Amino acid sequence: MVANRYILFGFRLVVGGVFIWAAVLKIGDPLGFAQNIANYRLFPRFLDFILALTLPWIEVATGALLILGLGSRSSALISSVLLGSFIILVLTAVLRGIETDCGCFGSLSGKADLKLIAMDAVLLFFSINILLAKKKAVNREP
Repeated sequence: MVANRYILFGFRLVVGGVFIWAAVLKIGDPLGFAQNIANYRLFPRFLDFILALTLPWIEVATGALLILGLGSRSSALISSVLLGSFIILVLTAVLRGIETDCGCFGSLSGKADLKLIAMDAVLLFFSINILLAKKKAVNREP
């Protein structure tokens, strides 16, 4: 695991920035995001809407806390769970032959494919490093 506080700070900025960017693009179009979730054909319709209304706000809070270095470990845990869940969601879609946009970045979303899984795996690696870092290394700015 990475222990350098400068690298961990960079990880926090990257993961936090991606979460905020993705959330802002989804908050503006909750119905479109609900449809993106529905395209995975995994959840009941009512849950698609609940996720579309709540998930972006969780992403904003998580991203902001990571960037600010407040509760970095808790935020890293949440981001790790979200990223891990999303990797599983996309992988199940790929294995089931469902071709859809990922829905991650609103109207700017790309395909839910193995490339997306690889990019999310990198973000998950960053997030796990933040989660497992020593407290004094992760909560301080460089």
